[in-house]
Amino acid sequence: MTWVKICGMTNLEDALVAVDAGADAVGFVFYEKSPRCVTVETAREIVEKLPESVEKVGVFVNESSDRGEEVLRQAKLTAAQVYPAGSIEDWLAWYQLTDRKLMVAISGEVLRGDFFISLGTREKPISALVVDSGSGVRPGGTGQKFDWEGAKIGIWHLGTEVPVVVAGGLTAENVVEAIKTMRPWGVDVASGVEARPGKKDPEKVRAFVRAVREADKRAM
Repeated sequence: MTWVKICGMTNLEDALVAVDAGADAVGFVFYEKSPRCVTVETAREIVEKLPESVEKVGVFVNESSDRGEEVLRQAKLTAAQVYPAGSIEDWLAWYQLTDRKLMVAISGEVLRGDFFISLGTREKPISALVVDSGSGVRPGGTGQKFDWEGAKIGIWHLGTEVPVVVAGGLTAENVVEAIKTMRPWGVDVASGVEARPGKKDPEKVRAFVRAVREADKRAM
């Protein structure tokens, strides 16, 4: 089945809705410029009330690995989703430090398969590669799609080496098309299931997860 992450949690009610809808993971954004940014204390309070079976992912943008690891520990998160600053040293610092699952994010518009395959096949491989629609100015949470058709060959290729999660502009209305086009291991949504930035719409969350599960059934 396709792995589903509902990102941008800011309150317990929304997180419980995602879990009840059947999401595999929830995400907490620790990026001050995001309208979905939460404190470590808020994230921890939510995490403590969620089932162990649900992945709890901290989302970091241009964050140092030392600070990121401290947040992961304090908030009791199980995985990190990292939008690095760019240099190879930034990527490798996360590899060397965290003992949690590590998801590395890149922009779908600048997909460079060979480079990221080499990262995914190191002695300590990444848990997943997140292909998002962001840029250096706004690394994620844009609510916009990247070029699915243009990136699909690269995503198929990468998917043979490392689990690929697609994000950016997904909604209940288009996620089936995204899955059919790109064949990802997982999907990640934030703004596409919101009533407003930072607050989820329960019906949109349920409709999104339901659409993914229906797509899974068709693929069987």
